[in-house]
Parts: sequence; structure tokens; C-alpha cells
Amino acid sequence: MKKISILGAGLVGGPMAMDLHNDKQFEVAVYDLNRESLKGLKAKGVSCYEADLADTATLLKCIQGADIVLSAVPGFMGFSTLRQVIEAKKDVIDIAFFPENLFDLDELAKKHGVTAISDIGVAPGMSNILSAHADSMLDKTDNIRIYVGGLPKTRSWPWEYKAVFSPIDVIEEYTRPARFVENGKLITKPALTDPELLDFEKVGTLEAFNSDGLRSLIHTIDCPNMIEKTLRYPGHIEKIRVLKDSGFFGEDEVMINGHKIRPIDFTTRILFPKWKLQEGEQDITIMKVIVEGSKDGKKAGFEYELYDEYEPVSQVHSMARTTGYTATMAVRMLAEGLYQRKGISAPEFVGKDRKCVDFILQGLKERGIKYREKILS
Repeated sequence: MKKISILGAGLVGGPMAMDLHNDKQFEVAVYDLNRESLKGLKAKGVSCYEADLADTATLLKCIQGADIVLSAVPGFMGFSTLRQVIEAKKDVIDIAFFPENLFDLDELAKKHGVTAISDIGVAPGMSNILSAHADSMLDKTDNIRIYVGGLPKTRSWPWEYKAVFSPIDVIEEYTRPARFVENGKLITKPALTDPELLDFEKVGTLEAFNSDGLRSLIHTIDCPNMIEKTLRYPGHIEKIRVLKDSGFFGEDEVMINGHKIRPIDFTTRILFPKWKLQEGEQDITIMKVIVEGSKDGKKAGFEYELYDEYEPVSQVHSMARTTGYTATMAVRMLAEGLYQRKGISAPEFVGKDRKCVDFILQGLKERGIKYREKILS
């Protein structure tokens, strides 16, 4: 029986813990500082422990007996946590969306003989896997376009949005410069730029904007045109740009009534309660990955589309399902020895292996998450 240490019991960490706990081949232990996050899991029989994962000594104790570590800490903790897990010589699946370059840890992971797969959620994650899978089936890839978003199923004023993962990481999507590739050159633009409208079955019209979601794909896929855009209900971009351009996301302290405060701290205190998904509130995840190029001298390509909803029986939100179950299938992939590359792996490395892709897609399908493939010509 493989021992799994799960770091973080939040919106995604909790469902991942239950998915692995219900699999009799694993012994699962979950660690989080938030007692409330652990409470529900403990009631369902999961071994849970209150722990400050930002403390190195505590973290090392949490992973000491693990065969595989599954990291679901917030993005600002992600890189340092991953480094410490690697230094402890533990294989690791990581879904923390951190701003640092994950390949900076590649040599360390190889030195310690560690298999570490980072960014393996829905996007980044499945978006990378499917992009690389399609790229491997083409002789030449000319364009990769990724559109993805997590949204409340019911639109409600004023934001028509709920944070389906860590809210502070949502703010990062709006403030982190977006990188994409155009005519073979790396382009950087502010997030929220180049809006476009797209129609999706079951949802209708959504707006897309530049975001920094390509991440490792920029360096690992030979394609002259690649872009990732985030999806929201129409009108959301303008609302966020008002906040951003007015300084509400600023990190420099301002003086208010004799007290110093960072605008971002005020903004998050006001916004996060309004963005919180309530118990039973339904969300949806939409993704489209379009890969175009040529095969045997003819135009060819693939399109992958996902529409997923909140699951009322398990009461697991769609973003937690599509993100978390990708990661738990990656845990199973390591446990069964299907993927053994040492060092840091981006999800697209997994996408180059047909057996691994089929394994993950089948596992997701068994959990009700279905990616539709369309062959383009």
C-alpha cells in the first residue's frame, strides 16, 4: 500500500484526498493549518493533521513516511514547498500555481533521483498534456490556442464570478503579465488585454482575455504561435480593469486615518467573501484546446473540448474535479510505474507518452470528466 501525503485541504486538496482515500491501494494523510478545512475530511474517515506547512521542520515531518507527496499549497508557497519535498527525496505531484520557473529545480530533482510533475491540474495541466499529445501526432505544429475558465453556473450581480480555486491566485491572473508566442517571438502584454468573444455549447457567449497560462509550453513545444486565454462572462474584464487601473491591486502601502494599509489587502478583504462558492453552489469548467499544423504534407489538427459541472452526489465543485482528479490520476500513474522520468516534468512531458495520456483520460472519464476530441483537416 502506497503512502500519500497531501499538503493542503482547500477547495481542491479536499476532493483529491477523498478520491485517493476511497482507493484501497493508498494510505492517505492530509495536512493543513486550517482546522475547518480538515474537519469535513476527518468526519469521512481521512487521517488529517493540523500543520503549518510554511515551517520547514513541520513540513519535513509531514512527508517523512510518504511514498508520494501531493502538493496543493497556495501559489505563493508552491516553489519553496516543492524544493523542500525534492530535497527530502520524495516523488511529488504538484498543482501549486507558482510564478517561479519550475525548471529551476530540475537539476536538484535529478540529483536526488526524484520524479516531480508540476502544474498538473486542468490548465495548466490537461491543457499542456493535450497540446503536447496533438503536437506529437503532427509532423509540424503551427498554432496552439487554449481557452479555459471556471465560472459559477448561475450568473449573479455584480461580479458574475466565483473563485473556484485560491482567490489570491485569481488576482494573480489579473496582475501577472501574460506571455505568448507570435511568429516565433515571445510577446509579453498585460493581463486582461486583447479581448475576444467566443460561443460555447451549453454556455453561450463568453469573453476571453490574455493570461499567463502557457507557462512551460513556451519553452518545451516547438510552435511559432501559441496563446492561452482565460474565459469569463461578458463584462467581467471591464470591471476588473477598473479595479486594477484605479490601484486597488497595488502592493505599496497607503496611509488611511493614521494606519498603513496595502490596497491589495483591502481589495481582497472585500472581494473574497463575495467570490466564495457557497455550499451546494454549482460551478462549471469550460476548456477548448486547438492545435493546428500539418501531417504528410496536408493541413491537420486536433480540437479538444471540455464542459464539466458541479457533481451534486459527491458535492465536489467542477474546478476541484477537473484540477484535482487530473493530479490524483498522475499519482496513480506514478504508483503504477507508468511514468518514471527523473527530474522536473511539465505536464506536456506526460503528454508525449500515449499510454500515460490514455491512462489519465480514462481515469477522468470514469469520474465523469470527458474530453471530446475532434480531428481537424
